[in-house]
Amino acid sequence: MEWLTRIGEDIGSVMDRDPAAQSRLQVFLCTPGLHAVWVHRIHHWLWRRGWRLTARMLSQGTRFWTGVEIHPGAQIGRRLLIDHGMGVVIGETAVVGNDVTLYQGVTLGGTGSASDSVKRKRHPTLCDGVFVGNNANILGDISIGENSRVGAGSVVLRDVPPNSTVVGVPAHIVYRNGQRVLITDPHEVKDPLSDALIALADRVEKLEIQVGCPCEEPNTFAAEDYERAAYRDEVELSRDYVSMGEGI
Repeated sequence: MEWLTRIGEDIGSVMDRDPAAQSRLQVFLCTPGLHAVWVHRIHHWLWRRGWRLTARMLSQGTRFWTGVEIHPGAQIGRRLLIDHGMGVVIGETAVVGNDVTLYQGVTLGGTGSASDSVKRKRHPTLCDGVFVGNNANILGDISIGENSRVGAGSVVLRDVPPNSTVVGVPAHIVYRNGQRVLITDPHEVKDPLSDALIALADRVEKLEIQVGCPCEEPNTFAAEDYERAAYRDEVELSRDYVSMGEGI
């Protein structure tokens, strides 16, 4: 039967993607994120057939039981992994693709007033293979592209292209297609302090011109990466002599 196939897929995806999973029986009995997804399929079936009050009431019981709140109207794909699950909120018009991973505290939230809530999509769309770190907030009718990653604690307010990694508040791209992205123009920083950063950068540039200071190339992460690698090598060399905090 189709529903048994889906349950088997879900358990298999947890076994593949969660290193804490020790057996299929343990996953079946002790994974609240899976329980929330399974029950949501019933709620969504009721929602689409007009039993909306019943679906909402049942979803509130699931919220109490699992710590995961999935609105019955949300569209959930196959093999969704909600790891730990506590505090996850998925809004009514959210769309979640296949093989998506959400950690605890993730919010797929909406924007818009109650007057236009029925008329338009207000929640995000997560395409296949998206990974969202704990306590991240993805807000509004935006899209997170295939195989993209959202860092823990980030607040995403704009579309994210495929194969990208975003971090920050508000989130900005730091990796794309495996390449590190360096922001050199303050105009690219979509932050409440952007205007102050732009004014400061312009002022520094004018002062450098006045004093005849040679313009330096934009700083890259090469020096930072070199220092990090050197530190790790030093730690490895001293591992036999220095306690690394074992047993703490």
